[in-house]
Amino acid sequence: MVEKLIVDRISKMKSAYELAMERLNKTAPTVKLTAGQKRRLSELDSQYAAKIAGREIALNGEMAKAADDFEKVESFHQQLLHERRKLQAELEEKKERVRHAGAK
Repeated sequence: MVEKLIVDRISKMKSAYELAMERLNKTAPTVKLTAGQKRRLSELDSQYAAKIAGREIALNGEMAKAADDFEKVESFHQQLLHERRKLQAELEEKKERVRHAGAK
């Protein structure tokens, strides 16, 4: 009888992950996205992946041309990092607008 109670109690215990997800859902409930929103988010991901890849190709080409000049290479590398961060921030901003458009 005692063993059965212990087994029942253990089987009803929640993992730390389950508890954390419950708390998260209480403070910030998940938002259900429409099919249109999901499609638009996917389109944005594709567009910005292409933009980032285009800038990487262009700047990597410039870095290859300036391979003997460390300062130029470093400058192009910093420019690439800056542009990538800028594009990623722009992407996240647009994605948030899409997510919140459905919440109204």
